[in-house]
Amino acid sequence: MTPFTENVVEIIRSIPEGKVATYGQVARLAGSPRAARQVVRALHSMSKKHRLPWHRVINAKGQIALQDDESYHEQVLSLEAEGVEIGLNGVIDLERYQWKPVFPASDRT
Repeated sequence: MTPFTENVVEIIRSIPEGKVATYGQVARLAGSPRAARQVVRALHSMSKKHRLPWHRVINAKGQIALQDDESYHEQVLSLEAEGVEIGLNGVIDLERYQWKPVFPASDRT
């Protein structure tokens, strides 16, 4: 696993219940701000193996990006079970639900 992918896995594990992060946000936090698509690939290939809370990652518009009906509804149900309100067309209020991690001062650059 590349260092970037390891960071992605750890960041996704860190998203708390009842919060969401965007693919781009995860990519930025993992050290590669333009790698949102790689985050998608990592989620697709590693979610089950690493037991990632994949349902907490959404697109930059605050929408559930999954096209498959079964997966879409699974993500909606999982988020609602954590108290996240899903609006029309699967839109989530990022002002209210987006995870804003706080890192110790020593980790900031």
